[in-house]
Amino acid sequence: MNSIVVFCGSSEGNDPAILQAAAELGKILAEREIILVYGGAKIGVMGTVAQTTLDKDGKVIGVIPEFLKHKEVFHTGLTELIVTQNMHERKLKMHELSEGIITLPGGYGTLEELFEMITWAQLGLHQKPIGILNTNGFYDDLLQLLQKMVSKGFLSQENYDMILVDDDVDGLLKKMVAYIPLPLPKWIKKEQT
Repeated sequence: MNSIVVFCGSSEGNDPAILQAAAELGKILAEREIILVYGGAKIGVMGTVAQTTLDKDGKVIGVIPEFLKHKEVFHTGLTELIVTQNMHERKLKMHELSEGIITLPGGYGTLEELFEMITWAQLGLHQKPIGILNTNGFYDDLLQLLQKMVSKGFLSQENYDMILVDDDVDGLLKKMVAYIPLPLPKWIKKEQT
């Protein structure tokens, strides 16, 4: 993989291990010469992963909508900053620029980004690996809810299994490199992807 989009919070939260994991991810991305694509802010978990990647001489592309540019205090030292007109254009651009997706802890926006990418994968619109870095079990309850969706017949086990989960950066990246995507759904033709 040459580029990974990272979805995560614009807040720091209150668990120091989450910021440590974000810094570890940034360090490893830089070392492996994997371009970081992210939301463009210099604050929160987002800022930590971006700054660490830059500090280790990695490349970082920020993608931020115009209306959030000042609210989220955009990072001025990025390799490249792309300003979009809205959130939808932002997600589409992040998706276009990346070969894989990693989600770190965050709030509503982080979950929304994650679930849009999962939905697109489920529909056969992409076959990129989707990873969750589950630091200190942050996503345990969400994963339990998704398992409940499987048991209640709202989600197939194979679509649940598309989500790669690990509490270790290196372990997650190994799973992403080894990921074999599901075959395209029968109702999606190859030329539509």
